[in-house]
Amino acid sequence: MTRLRPLTRPAALRTLDRLLARLPEPVEARVRDRLGLDLFVVVAVVVVALRLFNRTPWTPVVLDMHTYWATGAGISYAQSNPYEIGAYLYAPAFAQLLYPLTTIPWPWFAALWTAAIAAVYIWLVGRWAFPILLLTGAVALELYLGQIDVFIAAAVVIGFRYPVAWAFPLLTKVAPGIGLLWFLFRREWRNLAIAVTATVAIAGVSAWLAPGLWHQWYDLLRRSIMDKQVVEGAYLGIPVWARLPFAVAIIFWGARTSRHWTVPIAVLLAMPILWINVFTLLIAAVPLREEFGLTPARAWLLRERLLPGTVKTKPVAAPQAG
Repeated sequence: MTRLRPLTRPAALRTLDRLLARLPEPVEARVRDRLGLDLFVVVAVVVVALRLFNRTPWTPVVLDMHTYWATGAGISYAQSNPYEIGAYLYAPAFAQLLYPLTTIPWPWFAALWTAAIAAVYIWLVGRWAFPILLLTGAVALELYLGQIDVFIAAAVVIGFRYPVAWAFPLLTKVAPGIGLLWFLFRREWRNLAIAVTATVAIAGVSAWLAPGLWHQWYDLLRRSIMDKQVVEGAYLGIPVWARLPFAVAIIFWGARTSRHWTVPIAVLLAMPILWINVFTLLIAAVPLREEFGLTPARAWLLRERLLPGTVKTKPVAAPQAG
């Protein structure tokens, strides 16, 4: 059995602890437990309202989530640049799943999609929601674009308990599927089989419904690997071939030492292009590390006995004798 070293809180968190310790105890408790979450909820409600009422610049057609909504009118992979902003690049299964939502007006879809991102984000990071939003451009950009990285981060966390969740990243951005090496390196063959079988089953049904689209998507994947691509936009220019060995090594080390938080890091390093918003994937590490305290996702992981520790509950007072 591997003995883990005690975790040390990062310097930034220790500084924050010292600042909060100067506040009166009731105020300190309120700030620690609620302020970061409450501020984010206010921000999310405002953004959702702006999108619902179609206010500029919150619902332009250049947003990624507009691309998802527009799949209701049809998909064409043939002319898509694999690294073109605004192109639909995911498997047809994702668009087929979203189809019922594409029948509602675009502002309604934008508002609903944003609310879903905010809810999943809160589940993952809890009281850290506003500080992470404020201090990282990645999450702010993710919220604006309506990208799916928050959902992929949640799938990584959920996938430790329900491997079927890995079908989502595999049928969208594909590269996050490197996280399945966790099961391989730990020899968790049942979990690996469930993840692969679920993905193949969903893909099979989707391909039966739209075989032509799947041929086009395979061709898109081939072009993304074989053809020279022009990338536009803000990204970190480290080629994926230089990052992949580190991704595999990190996930191997994490799997052999039960460090679940290494999986989001490996997933990030395996992404073909490191767009700024893609760093949002790292929020999956928040519930997987003890230093950040109890978030809704971490509480769930502890209840499922997937992480060491227990969920602390307030003691219930014994009833007094009459």
